[in-house]
Amino acid sequence: MTAFIPASAWVEGPSTALATTPLSAGETCDLAIVGGGILGLRAALDAARRGLAVRVVDAALVGDKASGLNGGQVIAGFKYDPDWLIGHFGEKRGEALIQFGSTMPDAVYDLIDRELLKVPHERNGWIQAAHSEVAMHAVEQRAKQWIARGVPAKLLNAEEIARLTGARGYLGGWLDPRGGAIQPLAYTRELARVALEAGARIAENTRIARIAKENADWTLHTVDGRALRAKFVLVATNAYADGLVPGLARTLLPLHSFQIATVPLPSSALASILPEGQVVSDSRRIVTYYRRGPGGRLLLGGRGSTAEPTSARGWAHLEHALKRLFPVLKDVAIEKRWYGKVALTLDHLPHVYEPEPGLVIAAGCQGRGVGLMSALAPSLVDYFVSRDPESIPFPITPIRPIPFHAFRNVGISAAIAWYTLADMLEH
Repeated sequence: MTAFIPASAWVEGPSTALATTPLSAGETCDLAIVGGGILGLRAALDAARRGLAVRVVDAALVGDKASGLNGGQVIAGFKYDPDWLIGHFGEKRGEALIQFGSTMPDAVYDLIDRELLKVPHERNGWIQAAHSEVAMHAVEQRAKQWIARGVPAKLLNAEEIARLTGARGYLGGWLDPRGGAIQPLAYTRELARVALEAGARIAENTRIARIAKENADWTLHTVDGRALRAKFVLVATNAYADGLVPGLARTLLPLHSFQIATVPLPSSALASILPEGQVVSDSRRIVTYYRRGPGGRLLLGGRGSTAEPTSARGWAHLEHALKRLFPVLKDVAIEKRWYGKVALTLDHLPHVYEPEPGLVIAAGCQGRGVGLMSALAPSLVDYFVSRDPESIPFPITPIRPIPFHAFRNVGISAAIAWYTLADMLEH
């Protein structure tokens, strides 16, 4: 029997080879970065431009994991609204986080423009679609808070959201003009290219087994016995934390984000489905998100099983959602299916850790990794250079493992089942 191999819609033929180099014996650097995704590569670019000797080490190929496999949605803000952030963090930190969250998309689009990155992108806004009256009330409050802060957002009624999405079943929503879409694999690989041109070095297919403090420096030991010495280390693995830093993996809830892409749609269908090119996330607890993709395809994603899929049946829940939202596509073939890992935290906030001086970790994208990590990386580089914690928008917090983390798959599966039922029953 032929093995089922998921294929991403972002792979459109052979890509230009990156000038990566394997680790050599006795290498040293100023900053070692574990993880060649958006966070690691954006930090590598900034650090190299600031004169640091930078070495990026990735266990796979650049773009093979979540940074190159996500939906490419660029979203402003966090899971929490501005008023909540001030109430939780206080006036000073809360306002800093609101400002940081508001400009996360700028970090992506300004970089693409400034560095002339060859990345297909659009900035037509992000829609959050409300599936129930409860959700509509929450969406209204969120939009009003951002509008009060000068964002030219727009509340959408049922008729308006039906026109902008072409989807069925929403009561309304809001349109945030700050958001948009990129091609994430191209973005990740272009970040690698400009980081290399700036002087950073990247080693692919190199797994770090252990990080140890030795005198004043850090030593990163690979699984095959090589070692890299560095003054500072940034762990940018997110959901792929494994056991690299004690306790780190137990602070995260790794989930699989599944996606499908239709065959290219006829112009008659494209005329009514996302006609103005926005990206959409709905208000369900088990979120469904969608956008137009390459070649006139429709891309749709959402959370799936905690187990890795072994056949096309693993994406059946998304095909069901596609038909529910877009009955006109009920007979359209699915051309691509793929998935990647995402990391959630228990409080649904990103976290920055520094368990020992010079070892910094950032994790917990909560589905906003493209903008979040693009914006966060320069501030982490500032922190390595200045050692001023105020240069980072998030407070540096201790690593606190989630209780009963060993039973996470059971708990996640139960939570998904409960949230799915709650979404169905909510009015």
